[in-house]
Amino acid sequence: MMKVLILLGGNEGDTPTIFQLAIELIARRAGRVVAVSSLYESSPWGFEAKRNFLNCVLELETTLEPEVLLDTLLKVEGELGRKRPEGIGYASRPIDIDILFIDNLVIDSDALIVPHPRLHLRRFTLLPLNELWAGWLHPVFGKTVGDLLQDCEDQGMVKLHSHSLEP
Repeated sequence: MMKVLILLGGNEGDTPTIFQLAIELIARRAGRVVAVSSLYESSPWGFEAKRNFLNCVLELETTLEPEVLLDTLLKVEGELGRKRPEGIGYASRPIDIDILFIDNLVIDSDALIVPHPRLHLRRFTLLPLNELWAGWLHPVFGKTVGDLLQDCEDQGMVKLHSHSLEP
């Protein structure tokens, strides 16, 4: 059984409802959702958008191999309205599902990089991650999530959102 931390993000449609559906689909197809962080509102990162994003982190227990898990999560994204047009980088979307880490594995393949290569740069990732796993030691940087949050230079707006989600 592997522990996986997953980030949900989105800014199109009824994001809390989309996230709750994603949590249910992930639990049905990938394993047991053990915990869900608070929901955070954040300004767009890396591009301009009309709406702010919502983000949360899930803790998942799974027996799926990392690549199978990735494929499963990409299918959930697609079912919930995510489109990935060629040649477009950051853009507004109903949902984005990112694997932040899988136990203490370090994976660097064409399809998957774990730990997520930009998690240490983004407060909107580190704040909800810190809620669930403040003491987790990043296997590449050798720092805890709490330390990464303290060192993060991202000044984008991130604040607690009033809506909560269920595992």
